[in-house]
Amino acid sequence: MTIAIMQPYILPYIGYLQLMNEVDKFIFYDDVAFINRGWVNRNRILVNGKDFMLTVPLKDASQNKRIADINLSDDPKWRQKLLQTLGQSYRKAPFYKTVFPLLEKIVNLEVRTIAELVRESFPLLNDYIGIQTELVPSSDQYNNSELRGQERILDICLQEKATRYINPIGGMELYDRQRFADAGIELFFIQSKRVEYPQFQNEFIPWLSIADVLMFNDVPAVQEMLKEFELI
Repeated sequence: MTIAIMQPYILPYIGYLQLMNEVDKFIFYDDVAFINRGWVNRNRILVNGKDFMLTVPLKDASQNKRIADINLSDDPKWRQKLLQTLGQSYRKAPFYKTVFPLLEKIVNLEVRTIAELVRESFPLLNDYIGIQTELVPSSDQYNNSELRGQERILDICLQEKATRYINPIGGMELYDRQRFADAGIELFFIQSKRVEYPQFQNEFIPWLSIADVLMFNDVPAVQEMLKEFELI
């Protein structure tokens, strides 16, 4: 059993999906503090040849609240505005006609919180791409919020009877491989390789949202991109 644990990010970059595709169970770490100006409700897309921060507006967002408790904006127009930005930006992209309806379904999901929006977006994304990983929100189980940092992650691994845990490369200084080994768990870190593809006639901008990847690439190409990483 291989698992990964990550905060829920809206339409994240390809590396997030590489990690998700590599594990048996992916846990949305949604009962931790929300981070202002983080990636939970934002990601980068291509607008007029430049990277642009696409943002899902939230209501009363605060670092004193859990991600699972952050509501979406009450403004009924935000979904239309977000889709308009995506539509105008990618209307001439080669896979617009198949991908834009997918993005419409995601943005128009009838949910209350940003955690729900992210969580319910992934069955749609994964069905399109061909990812079959089981998805679980941490707020629904585990009951270990009194633990912190590595100890909480390790406890989730033990509850899941995991034999491998994979974390993004940025966590190398946060986790002790020996501590995991003592618990019978192999610890790995995933390092995404840079993947490039044509973005209209512009100079390539890497690490944009999966929305950008899907607009310019068919499913077999995306499935090959999911393999472009190293485990350390």
